[in-house]
Amino acid sequence: MLVGRQYEQKLLLEIAHSDKSEFVAVYGRRRIGKTYLVRETFNYNFAFQHTGVQDADKEVQLARFRKSLADAGMRKCPKLKDWFDAFDALGKFLEGGGNGKKIVFIDEMPWMDTPKSGFLSALENFWNGWATMRRDIVLIVCGSATSWIVSKLVKNYGGLHNRLTRQILLKPFTLRECELYAAARDIIMTRQQILQTYMVLGGVPYYWSYLRRGYSWAQNIDKMFFEENADLRDEFDALYSSLFRNPEPYIQVVTALGKKKAGMTRGEIASSIGQDHGGTLSKILKDLELCSFIRSYTSIGKSKKDALYQLIDNFTLFYFRFVEGNSIKNPQFWSRSIGGGTYNAWSGLAFERVCFQHVDQIKQALGVTGVISGVYSWLYRPKENYETGVQIDMLLDRADDVIDLCEIKYTRGLYEISKQYSAELRRKVSVFQSKTETKKAVFTVMITAEGLAPNAYAGDIQNSITAEELFT
Repeated sequence: MLVGRQYEQKLLLEIAHSDKSEFVAVYGRRRIGKTYLVRETFNYNFAFQHTGVQDADKEVQLARFRKSLADAGMRKCPKLKDWFDAFDALGKFLEGGGNGKKIVFIDEMPWMDTPKSGFLSALENFWNGWATMRRDIVLIVCGSATSWIVSKLVKNYGGLHNRLTRQILLKPFTLRECELYAAARDIIMTRQQILQTYMVLGGVPYYWSYLRRGYSWAQNIDKMFFEENADLRDEFDALYSSLFRNPEPYIQVVTALGKKKAGMTRGEIASSIGQDHGGTLSKILKDLELCSFIRSYTSIGKSKKDALYQLIDNFTLFYFRFVEGNSIKNPQFWSRSIGGGTYNAWSGLAFERVCFQHVDQIKQALGVTGVISGVYSWLYRPKENYETGVQIDMLLDRADDVIDLCEIKYTRGLYEISKQYSAELRRKVSVFQSKTETKKAVFTVMITAEGLAPNAYAGDIQNSITAEELFT
């Protein structure tokens, strides 16, 4: 059963009924549901389908492609010497397929492009020299290696430049979509439990598929990560290896960012990892941002070169805090960690990241969905001994001359604003107004898990948003 993805499914079905040949790239991180989306949309019926083989050489890739042709019904497929032979054979097979649109689905295409294989040139020749001359071909390609899809297809400046007719970047589920997914599998969870699970797993459907009925959310996390032979304990290495052919520098970057809550500049990252990887650090950062592992942001009044990079991937944050280097042989490790100091520090950070993944829902709660808004964080580092630094979790810089200064706090139960914290909020607003010299009105917004406790200081808050409102 396909949950969510209504827009993407509708788009794929429209493509299948267009009056021309279509070349579609569906991409996104590992386990996000790309293959499942395509297969479910077309009810597993394809004129031809094939999946690339990870870490296989050209000869193995060609042999498997030949096998896929045979499985599709090609009776006499000659041995394939190269990829030009392979795509020529595919074209001849499709020509005998009768009338109507022919859906061709090639999954994990980046794995097929092995060094010096000539794969990309053959693909270009197949599309430009054969498929575009027809009206009945829909070529859908997928791949977890998002950087390959973007550099080789989306932003190709060679023979495949502007040849993609459509592209679908499949994003993680929202909280609401995870709620629907859990319900579809008859897993009973409160919204607070869904939020807590999302803080660990993010919106990756495959990870949510490991949830078992009859267990609490904490027991499920123990089973996924901390029991013997837990299903997701080794997922970190597999995740980065599937996305990037040389994963080590990418892991070094996210490892460095995982130690800094507010983020790091490009220069700080380079210093932290001890190298610039031959000038490829910019590409690494772009790839990680494209895969939604990190985000970059500039503070109001700062230039793009002052951008900070911040780790926002829920799964990676959780892995660094609790799984990496964990030698504790306790299958109830997570259940017994809840409420401890490390857990509390992590939960605040994780909830903040969830909020950044639901900015549209926050804007809806504020009633400003129709207002153009920039989303920032803000960090002021003291320049004088008498100054104190300021960090603001989230800023919505609105076109209606308002800036929402959002403070994000995670607690179980109502959050109570103390006299000390109220004074700190006023100081943050004052420093922000002074250092940015903004002429806009500044509203203070509290985003909490379960709301604010009513007291004398709660009245200083212009708007309060709860996790419940992130489910819209």
